[in-house]
Amino acid sequence: MTRGNQRDRDRERAAARKPNAKGPQDGLTPEQRRERDKKALEEKAAKKAQQAAAGAAGTSTDNKNKGGGKK
Repeated sequence: MTRGNQRDRDRERAAARKPNAKGPQDGLTPEQRRERDKKALEEKAAKKAQQAAAGAAGTSTDNKNKGGGKK
């Protein structure tokens, strides 16, 4: 049994699906990438801290620990 050119076609299709086989090439130097990632992490941490502060000051929607229910 021969497969003909099926392997070649499959390789071409796979290459077409992945145009950058070398990995993520965003045109940044490693230092620029670190700065970008650092800024993103700081923004994420600030957002999470803001949500935590708002959650502590707001009302709780947790019904598990509320008393008064009949068993």
